[in-house]
Amino acid sequence: MDAIDRRILNVLQQDASLSVAEIGQRVGLSSTPCWKRIQRLEADGVILKRVALVDQNKVGVGINVVVSIETGDHSQEWLERFAQTVSAMPEVLDFFRMAGDVDYLLRVVVADMQAYDAFYKRLIAAIPLKNVTSRFAMEKIKSTTALPIS
Repeated sequence: MDAIDRRILNVLQQDASLSVAEIGQRVGLSSTPCWKRIQRLEADGVILKRVALVDQNKVGVGINVVVSIETGDHSQEWLERFAQTVSAMPEVLDFFRMAGDVDYLLRVVVADMQAYDAFYKRLIAAIPLKNVTSRFAMEKIKSTTALPIS
């Protein structure tokens, strides 16, 4: 991946709806070589997909919760079952296996406290957990999907 590929990725991360001609103009290429580079980046798995970013407040899921989970079971079987269960929960936007004192970290969005309580009850009923700690965000100060590509 060269500097032009990186510039293409930066442009796409800001606005993937731009035409190939516009992207090419911004990175100093004509349409055909730009399109070929984008296709290669997609084929190589660098570009995973293109999506629309939605305002979570306008669609009624304005509460952000960071959930830390500790487990007493670290077996592969437990992890596979847990990962399958949590991955199927639409409220979970990010799901990380952690190093340190917390085993797993979830980023969850819900409409309100009742919706979170329902999510929490489904989570703890699905699989045995040692500890679940929920932290509710009061304000979103920064949120981005753009990776720092240089």
